[in-house]
Formats: sequence, C-alpha cells, structure tokens
Amino acid sequence: MLMLLPALTAQAQTPSQLEQVLVTGTRAKDRSLLNTPVPVDVLSREDLRRAAAGDGNLAGALQTLLPSFNFPRQSNSGGGDHVRAAQLRGLSPDQVLVLVNGKRRHNSAIVNLESKTGKGTNPVDFASIPVSAIQRIEVLRDGAGAQYGSDAIAGVINIILDEARSGGELEGTLGAHHTDFKPTGQRLTDGRSRELRAKLGHRLGDAGFLRWGAEAAQRDGTNRAGADQLPPWEVQTPANLATVGRRNYAPGEPETDSLQLWFNSGLRLAGDAEAYAFATYQRRKSVGAAYFRYPDSAANLRSVYPEGFRPQTSGDNRDLQLVAGLRGAWGADWNYDASLNLGRNEFDYGLRRSLNTSLGAASPTRFDLGDFGSRQLTASLDLTRELALPGLEKPATLALGAEARHERFETGAGDPASYAVGPVEGPAGAQAGPGLQPGDAVRRSRRVAGLYADLGADLTPALFANAALRWDHYSDFGSAGTAKLSGRYAFTPTLALRGALSSNFRAPSLAQSGFSFTVTDRGEGGVLSQVKTLPAGGAVARALGVPALKAEKAGNASLGLAWRPTAAASLSLDAYSIRVKDRITLSERLSSDALRALLAGSFGQPGVDGVNFFTNAVDTRTQGLDLVGQWLQPAFGGELRWSLASAYSRTRLQNIRASSPELAALGIARPLVGTEERNTLTDAAPRQRHLLSASWSGGDWQLLARATRHGKARRVFDFGGGFTPGQTYAARWQLDLEAEWKPAPGLSLVLGGVNVGDRYPSRSEADIGYFGNFPYDVLSPIGFNGAYYYARARYSF
Repeated sequence: MLMLLPALTAQAQTPSQLEQVLVTGTRAKDRSLLNTPVPVDVLSREDLRRAAAGDGNLAGALQTLLPSFNFPRQSNSGGGDHVRAAQLRGLSPDQVLVLVNGKRRHNSAIVNLESKTGKGTNPVDFASIPVSAIQRIEVLRDGAGAQYGSDAIAGVINIILDEARSGGELEGTLGAHHTDFKPTGQRLTDGRSRELRAKLGHRLGDAGFLRWGAEAAQRDGTNRAGADQLPPWEVQTPANLATVGRRNYAPGEPETDSLQLWFNSGLRLAGDAEAYAFATYQRRKSVGAAYFRYPDSAANLRSVYPEGFRPQTSGDNRDLQLVAGLRGAWGADWNYDASLNLGRNEFDYGLRRSLNTSLGAASPTRFDLGDFGSRQLTASLDLTRELALPGLEKPATLALGAEARHERFETGAGDPASYAVGPVEGPAGAQAGPGLQPGDAVRRSRRVAGLYADLGADLTPALFANAALRWDHYSDFGSAGTAKLSGRYAFTPTLALRGALSSNFRAPSLAQSGFSFTVTDRGEGGVLSQVKTLPAGGAVARALGVPALKAEKAGNASLGLAWRPTAAASLSLDAYSIRVKDRITLSERLSSDALRALLAGSFGQPGVDGVNFFTNAVDTRTQGLDLVGQWLQPAFGGELRWSLASAYSRTRLQNIRASSPELAALGIARPLVGTEERNTLTDAAPRQRHLLSASWSGGDWQLLARATRHGKARRVFDFGGGFTPGQTYAARWQLDLEAEWKPAPGLSLVLGGVNVGDRYPSRSEADIGYFGNFPYDVLSPIGFNGAYYYARARYSF
C-alpha cells in the first residue's frame, strides 16, 4: 500500500524502517505501512515527545500531529475543566475507539454537562495515558466497527507501549507561558510546568522483558481574563463598582498535579506460548475555575466574602488499566491470543472557595459534589491462521474472535450542604456546582458479547481485499450487526487506489442511559423549584414520550489515492463520508405549566420547573478530505524531512427530531436540539487544519520548525429570551520551534517554543465577551494562552 508515511515525523528513518508491520485495522501479518487498504498514521515515540511539549499530555500531542484530531481547551466548564474531550474527523468524542496494545480502553466516569465540546459524553481520558510509556501510535482513519465493535465510527487510535528489553531514560522538563496579553496591556508569565519521567527495561529469560516507568507533573493554572466592566444586572453599589477594572474571572488552563505509573511485559513459556501483561495508572488532581460572584449579589454573603468570591471546582481522578494474556500457536495452523482486561476510573468532584447562600453564615466553603465510577472487565479470544484458497497465489488470512464484557457505572451523592435549601433568602445549593442528590445516585451495569470474522487475501498480484463481519449483543438495548469491505488496487508499483465501505455503531454509554441530576432552588415567591436531568427510559421520561436510548448507527464510505514516486517521497489523498443515524445528544431544557402540573400530580414531584434528557435527536452527515505528504532529502550535511498534512471536514445536520406528541400536548413543541448544541455539532470546531513541518538532523543537532494553520470556526450562544449572538473566529497561523543538542553519548538538551509568534484568536465581540471578562473564546483552535517556552534534558542509558 502506498499510503501516507508518518504524519509530521521528526526523526530520520531508513526505508526499511518505513516498512513497519501494522497491527491496527488489519490482521494479515504482511500488511505494512505501505500496503494497507485504509489510511493509517504511524506516530513514533520521538514525534510524540516533541508534540507533547505544549499541553504535556497525549491528546495535545495528537492534535499537534494529526490535522483531523481536535482537542479544544475548556474553561469555566464544570467537569470539562478536569477531563477534556477530543474529536476525530469532527465527530463526537465518544465516536472514536481507543486501544492500548490492541485492547479496548475504558471511558472516563464523569459526565460533562457543562462542557462546550462533548457535552453529555464520558469519553476516554487521553491524559491518563503517560506519553513516556508509548513506543508508537497507529491511528486508523476509517470506520472499524466490524473489526473492533462499538465506538469505532470515526476511527481507531491504537497505543503501542514501549517494550525495550534493556536500557532506560531519565527526563526532566520545565516550561511556562510568557505572553503579551493585549486586553489588559500586561506581560504575563504563568502556567509554569515541571515534569519528571523515568523508565527502565529488563530482560526476562531468553526472550522476555519488563519495561516500566513513572511520570510526575505539576502545572500551574493560567488566567486570560480581561478587565471587568460589571454586568448591568448587578446592583451599582460601591462594593460592586470597586470590582470594575479588576480581573475577577479566570478563564484559562486548570492547575494540575499528577502521578503516573506503568509497565509492559512479556515472558516466553514452554513451546511457542508467551504470557504478557501491561498496566497504566494515574492519580491526577486538578483545580478549575467558575464565574465570579460580586460582593453585593444575591449569591454572596458579605460576612463570608466581603469582596465577592470566585469558586473553584476540584477533581480527584484515579484511573487504572490492567491487562494479562497468553498468546502462541495452537496446533499446526492457528495462532491464538487470549486476554483479560480490567479498566477502572473513579472521579471525586468537589468545590472550594464557595458557599451555599441559603445556609447563611453556617455554610461551609468547601463541598463534595459527588462521586463517579466506571468499570470495564473484558475477556477476549482472537484466532488467526493462513488459509489456502483455490486460485490464489498467496494464502489468505482468516481471523475469528469472541469477546465478553461487563460494564458498570455508578454515582454517589454529594455532601448534604452541597444541595441543601436552607432558611436564608438566597440561591440554594453550592454556588457553581450543586451536588448530586441521594435520589439521583445510580448504579447500572450491563453485559456485552461479541463475535467477529475477518478474511483478507491478495486476489491478484495487484488487488488486495478484506471483508469483516461482527455481531454484538448488549443486555440493555439489544443486538447490532456490522460489516466492512475494503480493498487496495495497485495500478503500478508506485500508485495505488484504496477504498472501504462499512457499517458501524456506538452503543449508548451507561452514563447516558442512567445519569440523573437535580438542581433545587427557590423560584418565584420563594417556592422550591427544580431542574432535572432525567434518566433516559425512566418512568417520567416514558410519560413524556421519550424512549430509551438506542445505538447510533453509521455508514462509512472512503476512497483514496496513494503515490510514492520515489523511496524518499509519498503523497496520499483520501475522501470520506460518514452518515450517523440517531446521534445521541443532551436535549434542551424544556418547561411549561402543564409539565409542572403533570410531574406534581402524576409523579409526586412538585416544583419541577424544567427537564432535559439524553435522546437520539438528530442524524448527521460528515464529509471530508485528508491529504498527507512527505519528502526526505540530504541537506547541509544532514537529512531534511518535509511533512505536509491537511484535513477538511464538514458536518451537516439532518432530520432533527421535534418534541414527542406527549410533550407537544404539554405545550412543548420545539426541536430537542437547541442553538448551541447545533453549533457544537457543526461549526464550533474548525473545518480545515493544515500542518507543515521541516525537521533537520545532522551530527549532534536536530532542528524542528512546524507551522499550523487553524481554520476559521463559528460560535453561536443562546443567552435566553431569543438572544443568540454569534461570531466567526478568523483562521490563525501558529509556529512551533525546537532545537536539540546532544553534547555527549546519551545526553540530550532541548529548547523549544509553542506558538512562538504569541498569536491569539480573534477578540470576542461585546455580546460574547461577557462584559470584558472573556476577551477570547475558550474553544478557539489556537488556544487562548499565547506563547509557551520549555527546556528539556534527557539522559538515555
């Protein structure tokens, strides 16, 4: 296959190294980087090391290297400040499947209700996977549900862990943002980072190994607030007016402190058998920002906070994946791989520097808002063999497999003060995050069983074809069957056509099916009022005509050309179309007098002022193009590598569901998907992204220059009352630079900068900038923190 070479590869490779055998998207052993029937990016350890400098985590590195990967920053977004969601090909964060060493990765437990991107999802937390543990990453940019099951609509990201049998590394990095912040006329230095990484390899027996390591990182928060102008609805008292011109808000990066541990191992047993095991663990604490409460606002008590207060959300995230298995030859023909895979995530959500105004001076200032937990236990068996078929010169490859999985999701209530309605006049519940109430605590589980068959063969010397079928059964919603047909035809040894057709699906997560949340406060006349997120398929939801969630179903089609005119150059172009039916979103908040009466009279829930719920509310169609090229040449006594990667995608909404007849009868007839969510699904992420890099290596030096053009994006807001301002943010260029010097064997010293031009997005217009406090949109593709500089030292032995 003459497909793309590693996008933006920074390290020099020989032609033989480029013929690396892939493990993602194909089960044929002779499918290398250059002859697979669908596009696969291969990112090396050195690629990731350089690209992770800005964000310090894996998803940030993937966004730097892959133009079709989007990892927007979140701020003042509740749980979204602590677990950021990523997108592939403009689809939802939970529509990409993540594997580690080919084994399914578990999702995060927290449900993001306030995030801008990925609202209502609980996707994989990329930040919980240590960058130093990775040997390479294979990114399959094509639907792969028939091969891997649920979630693989946009593609598959397979993270291959380091398996070096000897040697080790010690690495330390220091960095900080240093920027000219024009909204306040300040030169700011913040977001300081400190990172330490270590790893070591050991031989076990003749062919076994143990590779293990640790990472510790601390990152300070950033603040890109403008000068406060005091919103007009706040009273014009001397105390409130004294806040004008100050930086009262804190849009920016959260403060984080993390420790990560990992190992990867293999041990040769008798015969051809090999036992293997690997694990990753992270404990991460983070602090996010919330909106400022003014001194003389109804939300504040002057006796507690004389000058007002800005609450801070806190997250305590604990993440574990542990896998053990056995692989080898079974008889003369079959190879097997049997494994047991445990994934767990626990997230404790908290709040500090806040208060429950209704409790008066008795209110605590720190709150436990609730606990979230998820667990995934998977047993799998994969069998492969070569199969001689009549008329074929080479044997075909047949793969069969079975999987059994048990999933669990649970939530626990926050402390009583976080949701209590006290005797004092004022907002009830903890400011910036009322806690989960006991009645909303859930514990749900399900069983999943899957079977697949995969057959690939060279039908002629020029034509390779692959067919896959899969069947999955979920105990909570039923069965799903998927299929895929892909192929590659070589016109010449240097030019090939590739394409694929597939059906794919994504099962609704347990969090989306069962999550429940209630906000209680005083309404008009001091009467208690509630806004509820209803569990999908529950009694109240059924009475409102809201059915239980069903699986998202997708149809994928792709067609591409790959050209390798010389051993040192390659170019690929791939077009794709992805139709998603019954896409799951969180509905708008719905309310009416008749709804309030129904809930009070029929369900004994008085005072419910509004509801929302997860629903299969819309169909979408995403179309796009991916272009990747690379050229290697000798230059200046060394080797110069040019890399180009461009991505274009556009998502259109189709068949937006209206309210059910039951809701219409209650006076609620508007579409379930609102203005902001429509914008998030279509235009909030850039449709285009272009990456151009040049890396030179020679002697003791390596130099890298990388230019990224982030395409324009449009944001639309719904502030209520029919006020829906929007703004288009212009495209921006970003320049990253890095220089590496190796003064002695094993020693490497690096200086670099991300966004060294100190570029910012377009300034937000007055209707969107929240009275000067948010001068830049937090979802801007180029970010809102300005330039970041770093120094790194590494010793390899």
